[in-house]
Amino acid sequence: MQYSQRAQSVAPFYAMAFGEQAASLEAQGRSVIRFNIGEPDFGAPPAVQAAMQQAIATNDLPYTGALGTPQLRAAIADFYRTQHGLTISPARVIVTAGASAALLLVCAALVDNGDEVMMGDPSYPCNRQFVTTFGGDINLVPTNADSHFQLTTSLIKQHWQPHTKALMIATPSNPTGTAVSLSELAAMCEFAKAQGAWRIIDEIYLNLSDGEQGAPQTALAHDDDAIIINSFSKYFGMTGWRLGWMVVPQSMVEVIERLAQNLYICPSTPAQIAALACFTPDSLAICEARKASLLKRRKRVLDGLYDIGLKVPVAPNGAFYVYIDISDTGLTAMTFCQRLLDEQGVALTPGNDFGVTDADKYVRLSYATAESALTEGLSRIGMFVNTL
Repeated sequence: MQYSQRAQSVAPFYAMAFGEQAASLEAQGRSVIRFNIGEPDFGAPPAVQAAMQQAIATNDLPYTGALGTPQLRAAIADFYRTQHGLTISPARVIVTAGASAALLLVCAALVDNGDEVMMGDPSYPCNRQFVTTFGGDINLVPTNADSHFQLTTSLIKQHWQPHTKALMIATPSNPTGTAVSLSELAAMCEFAKAQGAWRIIDEIYLNLSDGEQGAPQTALAHDDDAIIINSFSKYFGMTGWRLGWMVVPQSMVEVIERLAQNLYICPSTPAQIAALACFTPDSLAICEARKASLLKRRKRVLDGLYDIGLKVPVAPNGAFYVYIDISDTGLTAMTFCQRLLDEQGVALTPGNDFGVTDADKYVRLSYATAESALTEGLSRIGMFVNTL
């Protein structure tokens, strides 16, 4: 039996691989601190959990429309009004089975064989897999600490190709936690639009960013035709619920609907019903309090890494990640992560997950975990570094 070239060419997702090793060690009775997965420890707001329990208590859970329930699409549109001061039509909001499904639909809708999508290095690895699955090519542009590990207008102009069909930007970014300035984002979108290219903006961590002028501002404020990807997983703490959304140009809605109908029928019905409770004043207040907690955790981690002597070239200003330069230890990222897990029971993610350029120099730490775990994990990292 022969597997497809597509299946054989997919690289491992090291964050998950180290998670599996961590679970195996825990099954053996070892104490493991997990900093490898971007999964908030606080879970969904209580009202959302209660709404889910009520939803599944009934047998009346049929398929919804492929684009999501009208009620949830309207609630998301209103979220942009209240949180970002932006009026958009609910008809442009597409509810998806997680942000991954949104990216799947976008790539299915836009990418043909040989089309190129530009994104920064480092960046979230699955985005590259979505593009190549549909026959596209990746233009992976090297970034560094000087650009906050983000694309810039200068970089995209330098690396632009005649067959570049889309620009993909994540702000704030996984793995670095850094955001693109509003002026730079607007300039990049303007340039790509002038070339006739799509702009795909991953805003999964937008509401966990510090914000330059108060509330975080969506790219839609500068580019109404941009394709926006978002999720209930991070800000609302609903990772395993597999519910996301995107905002697309009106002309794209019918195309996305046909693809969604055929690729997965519809998002989870009970998850959509429960997610309506995300947008109550009480739930939003809880999410904002959790965001404040994450900012305190970030300071704890940055201070702890400084004490250990590990470098963070660019302090994050969003999400819940720190991108650490471990080159002074003399170890590669993979060796550092493997030995740290084996010797001290702390799981990190190697930079090799996120790109090519200098990937061996960096590891990612997710601080979306309890204060006690942060304290213990930093202590163990310090003990490990001291042995090198």
